[in-house]
Amino acid sequence: MSQVKQVGLLAAGCQPWNKDVCAASGDRFAYCATLAIYIYQLDQQYNEFKLRSIMSEHKKTITAISWSPDNPDLFVSASADNLLIVWNVAEQKALARLDNTKGIPASVSWCWNSTNGVAFVSHRGPLYIWVYVGPDSGVTVHKEAHSFLSDICLFRWHPTKKGKLVFGHTDGSLSIFQPGSKSQKHVLRPESLEGTDEEDPVTALEWDPLSTEYLLVSNLHNGIRLVDSEGLNCITSFCFPSAAASVQCLAWVPSAPGLFITGDSQVGVLRIWNVSRSSPLDNIKLKKTGFHALHVLNSPPAKKALGSSSPSKSQYTSSTSEAVPPPTLSQNHSFSLPPGHAVCCFMDGGVGLYDMGAKKWDFLRDLGHVETIFDCKFKPDDPNLLATASFDGTIKVWDTNTLTAVYTSPGNEGVVYSLSWAPGDLNCIAGATSRNGAFIWDVKKGKMITRFNEHGKNGIFCISWSHKDSKRIATCSGDGFCIIRTIDGKVLHKYKHPAAVFGCDWSQNNKDMIATGCEDKNVRVYYLATSSEQPLKVFTGHLAKVFHVRWSPLREGILCSGSDDGTVRIWDYTQDACINVLSGHTGPVRGLLWNTEVPYLLTSGSWDYTIRVWDTRDGTCLDTVYDHGADVYGLTCHPSRPFTMASCSRDSTVRLWSLTPLISPLLLNIVTEQPWDRIMGNTDRAMVPGSPPLLCGKVSRDIKQELDKLTSESRMKKLRWFSDCFSPPGGSSNLWDLVSVINGQDDSLLPPSYSKGVMHMKHLLRFKTSDAQELTIVKMSKFGGGIGAPSKEESLKEAADIHLRLGQIQRYCELMVELGQWDKALSVAPGVSMKYWKKLMQRRADQLMAEDNDDAIPYCIATGDVKKLVNFFSGRGQLKEALLVAQGACEGNIHTPQSSVNNHASNAVDNRQQYQSLLHRVCTELAEWYFQDGCCVLAACCHLAVDNIELALSTLIRGNELELAVCVGDVLGDAAVKSTAYCLELLARKYMTAPTWELSADLLHMIPDNKLLLSKLCAFYPGNPAESNSLHGRCGLPRLEECKSLAEESLSEGDLFSAVQFYLLSDEPEAALSIGLQHVKEQLSGSDWTVDSVQPILDLLSYIRTDRLVMVKMTEARSELLILCGYIGALLAIRRQYTSIVSALYEYTSQLLKRREVCVPLRIEQLSAELDAWRTCAYTNSRLDARTPPPPPPPTHHVSLSLSDVLKCFFALPSQQHTHTYFLFGPDYVTGSNLPSHSDVQLSCFTGQRIQGPVFLLEDGKSAISLNDALMWAKVNPFSPLGTGVRIVPF
Repeated sequence: MSQVKQVGLLAAGCQPWNKDVCAASGDRFAYCATLAIYIYQLDQQYNEFKLRSIMSEHKKTITAISWSPDNPDLFVSASADNLLIVWNVAEQKALARLDNTKGIPASVSWCWNSTNGVAFVSHRGPLYIWVYVGPDSGVTVHKEAHSFLSDICLFRWHPTKKGKLVFGHTDGSLSIFQPGSKSQKHVLRPESLEGTDEEDPVTALEWDPLSTEYLLVSNLHNGIRLVDSEGLNCITSFCFPSAAASVQCLAWVPSAPGLFITGDSQVGVLRIWNVSRSSPLDNIKLKKTGFHALHVLNSPPAKKALGSSSPSKSQYTSSTSEAVPPPTLSQNHSFSLPPGHAVCCFMDGGVGLYDMGAKKWDFLRDLGHVETIFDCKFKPDDPNLLATASFDGTIKVWDTNTLTAVYTSPGNEGVVYSLSWAPGDLNCIAGATSRNGAFIWDVKKGKMITRFNEHGKNGIFCISWSHKDSKRIATCSGDGFCIIRTIDGKVLHKYKHPAAVFGCDWSQNNKDMIATGCEDKNVRVYYLATSSEQPLKVFTGHLAKVFHVRWSPLREGILCSGSDDGTVRIWDYTQDACINVLSGHTGPVRGLLWNTEVPYLLTSGSWDYTIRVWDTRDGTCLDTVYDHGADVYGLTCHPSRPFTMASCSRDSTVRLWSLTPLISPLLLNIVTEQPWDRIMGNTDRAMVPGSPPLLCGKVSRDIKQELDKLTSESRMKKLRWFSDCFSPPGGSSNLWDLVSVINGQDDSLLPPSYSKGVMHMKHLLRFKTSDAQELTIVKMSKFGGGIGAPSKEESLKEAADIHLRLGQIQRYCELMVELGQWDKALSVAPGVSMKYWKKLMQRRADQLMAEDNDDAIPYCIATGDVKKLVNFFSGRGQLKEALLVAQGACEGNIHTPQSSVNNHASNAVDNRQQYQSLLHRVCTELAEWYFQDGCCVLAACCHLAVDNIELALSTLIRGNELELAVCVGDVLGDAAVKSTAYCLELLARKYMTAPTWELSADLLHMIPDNKLLLSKLCAFYPGNPAESNSLHGRCGLPRLEECKSLAEESLSEGDLFSAVQFYLLSDEPEAALSIGLQHVKEQLSGSDWTVDSVQPILDLLSYIRTDRLVMVKMTEARSELLILCGYIGALLAIRRQYTSIVSALYEYTSQLLKRREVCVPLRIEQLSAELDAWRTCAYTNSRLDARTPPPPPPPTHHVSLSLSDVLKCFFALPSQQHTHTYFLFGPDYVTGSNLPSHSDVQLSCFTGQRIQGPVFLLEDGKSAISLNDALMWAKVNPFSPLGTGVRIVPF
């Protein structure tokens, strides 16, 4: 299992270089960064778009993509390395490649006459047709589309007129081809260009979907025209409100004939047009930066149904019948835009999905790097802020908790190669560029405050702000100089090198020492306190240029260097020597990072796309990470969160990693109250080869210092502070704040960040009310809508006035409703009765909800219809809003209007109880939303917010955050005792291996009723008799020889369970197997057994020593044990709703039954019938997890056994003996499961399909299953799926 866990990803933005870089199909849309394609898909359960995959095989800039009109799983991409790739999105793999396109494809599209054909064109043609599969596969040339006189910008096939084709050229002209007609080349140039050589490139080109002749064309300077491709004339020229506006992109709206939208190139204004008008119908400013690309989804995502619509009413209305209202209107009554979703890409890399009908973003990623990210650094005084420097000329600052950009530099800097934060809280960043020298950017003010130009126009590859002396900044450049200057520009030193200097780093122990990496393959160390410009030391040994150098923060005089020779070298300044060479990378090394707490840990990133973590004591590579899709450049961590690392790459992403698994026993040493010398130490002790990790840095020292001052609550503080240090961002601080609230901490001690996270229910309204007072409401212009014919409207108004004068208020109200004038109707409705007013309010709310209109909200609040409003929000995936409403109701702020005072108190109590259950339901839904998004810690926060402690801990266990769960459970005490015990048991299983047996015993000692668990540990221990007796003594168990006699005694007394337990603890554990298996087989042969009557003894038997179990003489007993554990494991998996592994467990058991000579009361036919019955049951009850693929459909043949017979023990509740598992229903889903990676595709040996998220390799080193499946398997069946008898330990 990988030691480094991916815990976060900052996706790239959309590139602004090429035209056809966004596309959509069905419930997916895609956009291109420079080197990768990002695929987003609608999550039907939560009605939101999520990043599903990143396609990254192009090595040069992607120039165009096109989705297949016939198969929503296929699209094609083209790139500047003359490459075309056809992708299957569902399988996340390339289906076909065309390596030589004879020019860079500027535009690409699927052919009209072949589902397997792709057309592409470059420069001046010709148009090539590539059939990538089938008997006619190969590349052909279009018969007429060649020999153009101007470069091609883009081309479009007609969607219905077969074979019709238009090209747009850089000179502003069009070329039109259709079978059976004369080809028209270079026609329809804008009139103002006729007779000139001026160029006005075609920026957008789209056929009218309802016509065979008309098409929209946009030129960069001459705007938009609707032209006739047959008559070769311009029908309409469209006028802009401002002469400065120019169109960058356009798209038809399929759901509205004659309607199209455009995006401006300078400012992000979306304009809505109709072909019948030359001026726009509406203009919506979406962003400050201009548009780059637009694409309208053909079938906009369907919102979740909110319930069946009301039956249509008859046209006749009496004075009391309900009127049929028209659709809701907005302020502008002239025009209504049909629903439609536009994928919008902006020049700053922003990408969003805009709901035009509702005028809101369904999804928006405001900023993103669009090119290689060369460097990343955490802010010295804030571990949640990360700065990145990119080839796109900007530095961006990101919030790592929300994974969103919070600041961006002005840009236009050329390439930004390197960045360095100012020390402390100065809020400034120094940046190094390819041609504009270096600069200091004031982040809060958003402007450049200083520039350094000493290197002239030479590229500056590295900049480093001294953190020991904040007045000094070093830069190194292609001009061969490393220059040290003060922040006001005074040059202190110019260190001349024989070639370009690529890297420099200040010593963290000596403020006057700096090291450099040079193209001449050497590392140099300079001492600033002398006037000499010569280096103190020159280290030679690399075989190619040296790039970055890094001083160790913990070991004085130690530094490392990365080189194009693929190695990392460790140098000892005091010994004048290279003390280690780390070999393994197959490309140049760029990123280097020492750990700030564990002195031997070093991480490197390379052009071979990998990140490697090294133990520098012996040069061992501890783990290799393959998730980036291109060269890895920058690596960084924050000293206060030393085991969370960020990396950046040429794939334009930033990824966050947890290194905690590399030092995992450390936090448990803290939990089990080990002596401090097993947790912390000096660097000399930590550097002894093979010794366990120790903390040696400033953060751990500071924590210990603070703990030494405390007189109370030191246990809680100790666990919290170390947990914060070990945990990645993503909610652990929020979790600990909620634990403090539940434990009664004073609210005044809560940090400011608390109100931004998941709050406890008692604080939610107070904090949100203060937020509301600070917010200003931004009013958006609304589209209007047409109303019925004026004559009918006037006559109804006149009738209504007469009814009102006659005092017939209800009739007046109904007529106003029919006219759509709800406000007038509602204002006088109380004159009929409060009951009628409330009914009318509810009708209005129902209508607005059916239209998915937010205006329904105040009507529900006013009538106290909390449940309807909560369901409205939940149905749209707006779980946080649903939570707020439910909490408001619980606190009594939302109540039903009373028409009389009778029964008011009892109603209030009933409502309060109803609202409490509603609040718990919404919190559970919100928790599940976070959980399915790979954020189990935030999901646990949602449960803690309503004091549901057991569910919170079970969520952490299902997310495999076991160490955090134990810490939190320990602090919460008795309320969490069951789940904490289960968690400790799982962790003890993890450490039942050398050299951590004692840690496993210590963990089990923390469980109150631990005798049986300690017996299992000792039974599994493979040591010699003396070592075994020693462990027995530590666990309070009898010696080996006593155990044997106790086993015989128990057997004679009929206590079979104790007999098995003591035999396992003796030097004859084989005897336990024969007795225990015989008992289980007898049970299964009867008719009154349950899972809970046989599972405990099977679980006990599974702890037999592996070395004994795998002996040849044990073959039959081993096979029987594996089969029985597999079968009972399948039934447990059904009970726990581990849907994804049920079939695998049944298949595993059946295969063992087929292959092994055994005598067990199970038949393959029985297993097959049960599996079919379960599938039927799962379909019938719709009990499937949203993320788990449903089991195959039930068989069509008749299942001979009745469902009740077969499923008698499937859903039985656990017995009292195993109540700790009652809250553990639902599949496991670890952090990172939803993150796309670029790793080599691993196929699950359960399903044969690609594994999404972390992978778990089985003991043969080849077979793989997902980590989620491995965790669930191990919780119901302790033995490996390979049937070897080896236990599976994925925790």
